[in-house]
Parts: sequence; structure tokens; C-alpha cells
Amino acid sequence: MNCCLLLTFMLGIPLLWPFLIATENSETEEVKPPEGIHFRVKRGWMWNQFFVPEEMNKSSHHIGQLRSDLDNGNNSFQYKLLGAGAGNIFVIDERTGDIYAVQKLDREEQSLYTLRAQVIDTTTGRAVEPESEFVIRVSDINDNEPKFLDEPYEAIVPEMSPEGTLVIQVTASDADDPSSGNNARLLYSLLQGQPYFSIEPTTGVIRISSKMDRELQDEYWVIIQAKDMIGLPGALSGTTSVLVKLSDINDNKPIFKDSLYRLTVSESVPIGTSIGKIMAYDNDIGENAEMDYSIEDDSKTFDIITNNETQEGIVILRKKVDFEHQNYYHIRAKVKNRQVDEQLRIYHSEASTTFIKIQVEDVDEPPVFLLPYYVFEIFEGSPLGSFVGVVSAIDPDQRNSPIGYSVTRSKMFSIDDNGTIFTTNPLDREISAWYNLSVTATEKYDVEQISGVPVYVQVLNINDHAPEFSEYYEIYVCENAASGQVIQTISAVDRDESVEDHHFYFNLSMEEKNSSFIIIDNQDNTAVILTNRTGFSLQEEPVFYVSILITDNGIPPLTSTNTLTIHICDCDDNGSTQTCSNKDLMLSMGFKAEVIIAILICIIIIFGFIFLILGLKQRRKETLFPEKGEDFRENIFRYDDEGGGEEDTEAFDIVELRSSAVMRERKARRTPRAEIRSLCRQSLQVGPDSAIFRKFILEKLEEADTDPCAPPFDSLQTYAFEGTGSLAGSLSSLGSVVSDQDENYDYLNELGPRFKRLACMFGSAMQSNN
Repeated sequence: MNCCLLLTFMLGIPLLWPFLIATENSETEEVKPPEGIHFRVKRGWMWNQFFVPEEMNKSSHHIGQLRSDLDNGNNSFQYKLLGAGAGNIFVIDERTGDIYAVQKLDREEQSLYTLRAQVIDTTTGRAVEPESEFVIRVSDINDNEPKFLDEPYEAIVPEMSPEGTLVIQVTASDADDPSSGNNARLLYSLLQGQPYFSIEPTTGVIRISSKMDRELQDEYWVIIQAKDMIGLPGALSGTTSVLVKLSDINDNKPIFKDSLYRLTVSESVPIGTSIGKIMAYDNDIGENAEMDYSIEDDSKTFDIITNNETQEGIVILRKKVDFEHQNYYHIRAKVKNRQVDEQLRIYHSEASTTFIKIQVEDVDEPPVFLLPYYVFEIFEGSPLGSFVGVVSAIDPDQRNSPIGYSVTRSKMFSIDDNGTIFTTNPLDREISAWYNLSVTATEKYDVEQISGVPVYVQVLNINDHAPEFSEYYEIYVCENAASGQVIQTISAVDRDESVEDHHFYFNLSMEEKNSSFIIIDNQDNTAVILTNRTGFSLQEEPVFYVSILITDNGIPPLTSTNTLTIHICDCDDNGSTQTCSNKDLMLSMGFKAEVIIAILICIIIIFGFIFLILGLKQRRKETLFPEKGEDFRENIFRYDDEGGGEEDTEAFDIVELRSSAVMRERKARRTPRAEIRSLCRQSLQVGPDSAIFRKFILEKLEEADTDPCAPPFDSLQTYAFEGTGSLAGSLSSLGSVVSDQDENYDYLNELGPRFKRLACMFGSAMQSNN
């Protein structure tokens, strides 16, 4: 293929000589200038265009010639080539100006070279013309094949995808010049992959042309070829491979390979034990192969779970099985996928099923007691060998082996071969009220078959313990103690259990009837010890021993004799036995700082409450006395002293009360002076006839007269006695608004000390108004 090298002088000086074209493997030939090219002469330089093939096989290839129009051919001019590539890639004949390429040129590595040319007169050593810069452009040939730069290619598409589904797009690249003919124009074709795949020739898009099943083949290799020059003869090509993998869809349901599974289970295995496995197979993978098993068992004896790692169905025991009751089971199992898309349910319309036959194996079982536990009762003090109770166990197996019994970890009881329990030692409820036994049953045909049952024995109480003092008493009595002085209170306890509450009776023994001390039973399980004479002598009898008889209320009742030790003490002047009692002395010295602090805190709290109550009372009194400039209003004082009520006809006459009320309504209003005087005359005459009530009213009147805190205004005091009423009418000033404003209140001074404050108050008010 012939190519040309374009040589251009950038100064634009026209060439006056013929246009030269150099072709690959050919000599330079002279051609006419192309139409439209004009030549101009400037300062003696000539320039034109030259073509050189891109990849030359020769060691030296002529490109063109530089020649000045001033050169007359006397060889006095010298041509020089300057710039990048001059001397190593391009050389010039200094005499003739011919330019040669001495190295192979590759447009893909460098498409142009910028050089400078200079002409020097050898006789003068001076430049004939200024330097001229020019560019050598390398023209393209189809020397590069297409290459797939994104290798390797891999695509994943779902299985059973329809025709036309996009798989992947491959793209090749050609290093040749795309503007130079068809050197870089590519065409794609499929070398391998039919009939399942197709490719678009110009875009490289691969599509599915036929449905594929992953379960038959899960991956495909597709080989793609790319040719340049649109596939014309002489075109170069490149190939690549595409690995197409099919992803799984849930288009297969799980299926049991076997229609019947046989399993066995021992009747002795516990609940929850795995008794076997069943397996279904699913051609899908991953989540599409996850499955759930289920069984149809009316007896609810078995269940099945799924092993998520192996996708096996594990049959487990849900209830205990008994060979003697049922020796085999026949159940049905199903399997289905756990996740199924709605559009794929057509493949899962019916679940796969299988049958499981489970055979129960007979084992030698241990004895079984008829009850889960036993409770027996026996009275304490029963003789050795007394009957306690009977336990019973049987062999559940068909051979019905005889049973032997034993009691473990007990020295108080024993058992015979019939299961009868009896005592071997005396029982005392006060030592132990309950015994927890473990009875073991053993098969005589197989001694390794053993089972146990708990047995609880309650020891019932009998009255076998007499009452006694609740504590040790050490009593002190003064020498000068008077007769009948209480010196100690005693109490008793009983270790026996009583159906009713314990009740104790205290008495002196027969030897103590004329003793110096006596006892009084308080009938509350306590008694007091008193002196029976006046005066004791520490020197003559320092200690007295008094025998006390205490009897309980048990059946039969028991009596015990208890001794009190009474010490004679030389008491102090106050008659205290503290100096004689080390116990009291230690107690008096045993007060700790915490107790004292607690007592002080209590005292402070009590005083705080007292001061708080006094302050509240003071505030209450202050509120009873408003300032003089404030309005005076009526107060009502109520005394919660109740009279006899309406049924008390002796205290007053209810008719008089009602008649008085009517009379008060009909009375015309009198002046305040007349009303107050009438009140003074009649206040001591009204009310009940009883002297007690009259005295009560007088006392209240006297308290009101002498109380300096009494309110200085009209007051209505109610004593809660329903008397016959008052003929004086009302003392209230509520109706005084109609009275004369110039009323004279000097008459109040004549009514005695009870009206002194009222007279002072109203008299001063009148003076201020005047």
C-alpha cells in the first residue's frame, strides 16, 4: 500500500520546482502540483509537501528535498536540519538538501515531527536565509488489529430468560487513525455460542437467542471476533471470550427420592430426641433450594424440623412412646420450598410427599410407682415396728418382674418386700416433725432396673413435754420489803405443739404453802410473785428457793416443778436492788452514745411540735382581733355540748320554743337600749330548769365577761341547748341599719362590766363622729 509523507515549511515559502511524492518501496517520482496549490517565491526559499510511508522496510527512505532558489549549483551552499529527530530519525544531504528517514516510523507512537531548516553559504560562513520551521506528519496505514481492552468478560443472566434478553456488550479498540479510510471501522461477529446467543455487528451487544436451563448447563463460553476495515479483504481481526453464567430461579420443587422411610425409636428415649432423618432433593441452589418439612400425625407423637445447613428433615419425638401401648406408627411427610415467587408458583402447585413408618422398640423399663409421691402420718412415741404406710410399684414390661423395695439414707424407717414402711427407732416430734425418705424399687429379674419415689412422713404431736420457765429468773428482794410487794412476773413455754393455744396454770408446790412468797396466776400464761411477809434478813436467810408448779392444757395435762431463786438484797435508801444485781448494773452502764443521741433527738422533736402548736395558736388569736379601722362583723361561737334533743321534754317545752319564735316575728323593733336592758333582765331566767344547765350557762357568761381576748363586737354564742328561747329577742346588729343614726350609747356604761368594752368602743365612735 502506497503512503506519502507530508513535509510542510511553516514559513510558507512557495516551492518553484516540481511536487514530489515518495511511496513505500519506490523511488521518488516527479509529479505535477495538485490543482489548487499555488507556489510563491520569497527570499529564495522554496517549499512543498512530501509523503513518506508509515512503516518502511528500508534502512533509509527519501522523503523530499530542500533547495534554495539562490542555489546556482556551484555547491557553495550547505543545508542543515535542526530540531527533535534531526540526525537520528531524519538526515539531510548538506549538498543537495535531500531529506531521508533513517528509522522506522510509527504513527501510533508519534504522528508528527517539528523540524527547522537552515542554508549556509560555505564561502562566507553566513546563513543565506533565516531558519524555517516545518512539520513532518506521518500518514496512517492499517497496521494495528482490533483489541478488547476490558477482558476478561463475564456475564450473569437468569436461566430461562426469554429471547432478546441483554447479556453484555463487548467493545474493541483499533489504534489506527479512524479518519484514514476504514482502518479503524470495526465489525463484530460470533465465532462460538450459537444457537443460544447472538451479537449485533456494529455495537457488540450480545443477546439471548434461545432459552437455557441452568440445571442442564450452568455456564457458556462465547467467542467474539472484531474485524477492522468493516471486514473487507486484508482486514485485521481480534477475538475475545465471554463467560456467561446462568443464575438460578426457583423453577424446581423439592422431591422425595424414596416413597417410604423406615425409622425406629426406643420407648426409653426422652422427649425431644432425634429418631431419624429424611431427605428431599431440589435441583435449584441457594435460597431457592431452602425447604420446610411437615408431617401429618394425628397422635401428635412426632414432629419434624429442618436442618438449614443440610436441608434434611429431622424427625423428633414429641411425646413418650410405649411399646406395650402401641408398637408402630405410620405418618405422612410433606416438603415444599420456603420462598417461592408469585410468577413461579406454577412449578410448585403440588407438594411432594412420602410416608414414614416408625417401629417402637421394646426395652426393659424400670418399675413404675403408682403415685408420684407418698405422704404418711404417725404419732411420736410410737413403739418400734409401728406401721407407717404402704408404697407400690409395678413392672411395666410384659414379663411383669417381681419388685423389691428399700429405704435409702434413713435409720428411722424400714420397708419390706410388700412395700410396707415401719419404724425402727423412736420418733420425737420436737426433734424432727418431718422425715423425707427415698424409697427405691428394684426388679428382681434385672437388678439394674431401679426407680425411686419420695415419701414424706409427718410425726404427729402428743403431749410428752411439761411446760417450763420461758427464761432463767434471778430475783432480788429488799430486806425491808413490805408484804404483798410484787417482785417478779414469770411466764412459761411448752415445746409440744397444741391444737389450741397453750394455756398454763401456775401454783406453789405443797411445801411452799406457808412460804414467805405467794404467787398469783394472771390467767394469761403469766404469774406474779409477791412477798408474803414484811422484812427479810440478809444474814439469816440470804437466798430463798421457791418451787412453782406449771400445768399445761394438753391431753393428758402435764405438770412440771420449777424453782425460783430469790436473793435478799441490802437495798439503798430508795429501795432499789440495783446495787445487788450485776445484770441491772451492766444494763445501766450499757447505754451507748447512739441511744443517748436518739433520746435527745426525740426531745428536740417534741419541743419543736410544742413551739409549732403555740405559734399556730398565737396566729389564730391575732386573726380574732382585727385592727380598729376594719369593719366589725358578727362572729358565731359554737360549743359542742349537746342537750337532750327534742325528746327531752323535762329540760324545756318545745311548744314554748315555737311560740316564742312566733312572738319574735310579731314584735315591733325596739330601740337598742330597751333590747339590751330586757336581755339583762331575762338572760338569767330563760333556758332549762335544770340547775346543771343553768350553772353551765352562768359559767360561760362569766368566762365571756372576764376574758380579755373576747371580741369587741356583737357576738352570738351558741351552747347547743334547745331551751325555751329568749324573750329578749336578737342582740344582733344586723337589723340596726334602720335605727336612728344619732342613738346615744351612754346607757351601756350602766349595764356592768360585761358591756364595758362595748360602751367604750361605741362611745368613742360617737365622739369622733361629733
